[in-house]
Amino acid sequence: MPIFHLLLCSIVVFFVLYAPQPLLAMFAEHYQVSPAKAGLLMTVTMLPLAIAPVFYGLVLTRRCKLTVLRHTMLALATCCLVISVTQQFEVFLFMRFIEGLLLPAALTSMTGYIGQTWQGQNLREKMTWYVGSTIVGGYVGRALAANFANWWGFESFYLFNASLLIVLALMIRTTRKQQDNAKQLTSPKDYLKPLKTIKLLRLYSAVFCMFFCFSALLNYLPFILSNEYEIEDPSTIAWVYSGYLIGAIISMLTPYLSKLSRNNWLILSVLFVIYSTSLLIMQWRNLEAFVVMFTLFCACMFMIHASAAPLANEMSTANASVTNGAYVSFYYCGGALGTFVPGFIYQLYGMHAFLLSLLLICIAGGYLTLLNFRSGKVTQLGS
Repeated sequence: MPIFHLLLCSIVVFFVLYAPQPLLAMFAEHYQVSPAKAGLLMTVTMLPLAIAPVFYGLVLTRRCKLTVLRHTMLALATCCLVISVTQQFEVFLFMRFIEGLLLPAALTSMTGYIGQTWQGQNLREKMTWYVGSTIVGGYVGRALAANFANWWGFESFYLFNASLLIVLALMIRTTRKQQDNAKQLTSPKDYLKPLKTIKLLRLYSAVFCMFFCFSALLNYLPFILSNEYEIEDPSTIAWVYSGYLIGAIISMLTPYLSKLSRNNWLILSVLFVIYSTSLLIMQWRNLEAFVVMFTLFCACMFMIHASAAPLANEMSTANASVTNGAYVSFYYCGGALGTFVPGFIYQLYGMHAFLLSLLLICIAGGYLTLLNFRSGKVTQLGS
């Protein structure tokens, strides 16, 4: 499967995950439900992403990843078609839950296929492109959904998304060479056992900390801008969010970091230091500094993600599907908790305590990578 085709599939799949987010207020009005109930449209989709990937990783050890990806995209298209015609919120919510169960299969298939197909620097390059495609999918999906809703109604976007999913899915071709040729093990425990190495668990935990902080800040950014900087204009808030995309573009330089240092743990440790520093400077109540640090914060997150994902594949002796399934689980588990837990701190104690709590989590992630850095015996492959 050409990498360009895989990246297009990734972008369209991420349309499914993030498209409803900017439309939640509109959905609350359209379906006559409370804002909290409308917010469940994101919650019920995100929760399975923290649990299901490990299960799918085990399943994919015995299945062709591209076949699973094709069937999953067709199933996601069916969900989109149902959403485009339903007038009942409960049906919409149920379809979002089904999407939440399907999305980990697509994500684990794509990352598992990349881990199985490419090695070394090619793996780092292709994984960076994949991470970039997920960023583009999340950003463009939100933007297209909002604009389609304004121009032709939200139903039109779901029809458009379903069409893209179907076309790209039908273009996927599989051969016997694309089957996983790894030795078949006898039980799930045998597949999971190689993941218990201390360095790999530290890396997964650092990824958890990274996405916990990122999800928390992005989720409560509108409240911070409104309450702390008195910004009410949605267009101005959207301008601040552009730092997300700028940071994503900067992160495409990640493969070149290995040319600065062959020590992957050193690279990750430095990125976590910069990540933490950006949170620290955000404490200074200055909008210009906040916007610059937010952009740097996003860039660091994407660079950590683009560095950690291939590193996990390079150092793990487990099946590629299992390795990436566990990675996705830790990643989205951090994201799910990050969108929920820090909100209590923000509501009770304000922005400074909120940012301090994120800083502590971020420092914990950096400390984990530093432990791996100090443990010695580090090679370009991170082993």
